[in-house]
Amino acid sequence: MKRALYLSILAITFIVLNIHPAFSQKTPYSYIEELDNLIRPDLLPSYRTGEYIEQISSYDRTGKNDDGFGGAYSFIRKEGNHLVIADFKGSGVVNRIWTPTPTDDTLSFYFDGEKEARLRIRFSDLFSGHVFPFVKGISGNEVGGYFTYLPIPYKKSLKIVFEGEKILFLQIQNRQIPDRKVESYTGNFSPIEKAKIEELSKIYTDMAPSANGFAKGKSAGIQAIEKTFVINPGEELDFYKANKGGRIVGLEVDAGTSFEGMEKDIIFSAKWDDEKVEAVYAPVADYFGYAYGKKAMRGLLMGSKGNLNYSYMPMPFDRSAELKMIYKKRGNLEQAPISIKTKVYYTDEARDKKNEGKFYAVWRREKPETGKYYEFLKTNGKGHYVGTIHLAQGLRPGMTLFFEGDDVTHIDGKQRLHGTGSEDYYNGGWYALLDRWDRGISLPIHGSLDYSLPMGRTGAYRFFMTDKMPFEKEIDHVIEHGPEGNEFPVDYTSIAMYYGAQPLPSKIEPTDELRQVYLPTVHEYFPQLMEVTLGVGAEVKQDRGLRMRSDGHHTVRVMLNDVPEGEYKLSISYFEKDNGAEFAIWQRQKLISDWKSSNAAQEKLNEKVAMGTIKITKQTNSITFHVRKLGEKGNEFELDRIFLEKIGD
Repeated sequence: MKRALYLSILAITFIVLNIHPAFSQKTPYSYIEELDNLIRPDLLPSYRTGEYIEQISSYDRTGKNDDGFGGAYSFIRKEGNHLVIADFKGSGVVNRIWTPTPTDDTLSFYFDGEKEARLRIRFSDLFSGHVFPFVKGISGNEVGGYFTYLPIPYKKSLKIVFEGEKILFLQIQNRQIPDRKVESYTGNFSPIEKAKIEELSKIYTDMAPSANGFAKGKSAGIQAIEKTFVINPGEELDFYKANKGGRIVGLEVDAGTSFEGMEKDIIFSAKWDDEKVEAVYAPVADYFGYAYGKKAMRGLLMGSKGNLNYSYMPMPFDRSAELKMIYKKRGNLEQAPISIKTKVYYTDEARDKKNEGKFYAVWRREKPETGKYYEFLKTNGKGHYVGTIHLAQGLRPGMTLFFEGDDVTHIDGKQRLHGTGSEDYYNGGWYALLDRWDRGISLPIHGSLDYSLPMGRTGAYRFFMTDKMPFEKEIDHVIEHGPEGNEFPVDYTSIAMYYGAQPLPSKIEPTDELRQVYLPTVHEYFPQLMEVTLGVGAEVKQDRGLRMRSDGHHTVRVMLNDVPEGEYKLSISYFEKDNGAEFAIWQRQKLISDWKSSNAAQEKLNEKVAMGTIKITKQTNSITFHVRKLGEKGNEFELDRIFLEKIGD
């Protein structure tokens, strides 16, 4: 009898331990696995059930645009003379820290309620790449932003304290890990962990992506199939088909320069398991990160290198797969046949239905209404978000204020992330400033695709690897256009990438108009990004405007880059002031506007004064200011802005 009772108790205990999570032993958290998530795309399809990404940031809680300038929202509370900038409870890991304004003040990390900080480091050294384990690649700065993706795990809690007077813009991303046995960061790394950090640094700094380099785990043992074909307008041709489960590990496409240009008429289509709606249905140029007709993105997972376009996003499927190129025919344009060479890397490893999602890439192009967010992705079901490619075109000439807009993410009924500005979302900062967010720059998992003040546009990308955003029921991932109230008129294009359990319910058809690159007809040049060449003896200083100084007669040439060729009305804004000089405008050896005085007793900004007509070609895309001294003290001409307005079509 006692033996039977004992066996019954054992059986009940076994059932309780295996059915009820509260009584079961948690799976150990692996720091190696966390690091691997940054360099192994084969892990991207795997679900993270029960885990959520959340973010502390300095966004303005009032809905205005003070996202860090005053520092009002850059800390949680004060403790003595110090600022608590994060206070996480439960077990988790910090995946990302970003700022455009690091200082040399100390950051202290307090784990699990301890009174002594386990990690103390200068704020700036999080990003310098010189302090182990915050090594180059995993930490760094470019396009105006400073970032680190070094994982910082904590078992019970983590408090981060800034030991300085003021901290400005800030984002700290963490992931809750309630069902794993997490050990807190100690700063003591095993030889294997050190080697993994060094491997990660090398991969991120070398930036030599290849399918073979990512052939690990379920992506190991890859095979390849190549196909070369000519596609004509109106045709659609498949270049890969599978009638059993497997996964695509990589895709390489070479069409020379045929995907470049103002018309994005070649569509890439991918369909899994006979789903009614394509999992990917997007212009090839947008999918591979082209910007306004040119190759632009060169990331670790996707982009272009020379004529080769590549994507190493794993695409597992259950029963079948079909990849196609579709050449959309236009009625009003002569279109040439295009020769395309494709190479698909694949394995016979079918999707793990319980633990992996299928790959989906949602293409959108929209001019959102005033007051309405631009939507990257809104979907129901289970999955996780892994990437954004974004082209941002302003529809009003001038400063690119649309990029003040914050990203906002609601997951499973709760706001989990709220950013501080569009370039911040892409780990950048300070658009329109020299050597900050001022041009296209590619890094492994984020970057700027383009930046042009005269064209009023930019673009960016970001891949979410170890910081991928899981959702169990729904995700609503959007971004503002403009500083407040979504008021700036824009034309936005995006690819939103995620892994999910449910097929897409619908797609947007890329019509002729939606496949056409938008070209504005009014352009403004601002002093901070003007490309200037000085004639002999000329002096220039840029602060409020572009100040051209001359004690005689000197010349200053300004390049009018980016704008399309054509005939334009030229206007300028300039200051009249008591030391104003005389100026004239030439284009090469052609006089555009004869001598004018900028001298006046009272300072005044003369706005948008017509100067004449110029013709822009690749050889004549500049104007030259001739400046000469007027009287005793009139030795400076101060230019505010240059305006071009296209004449005709």
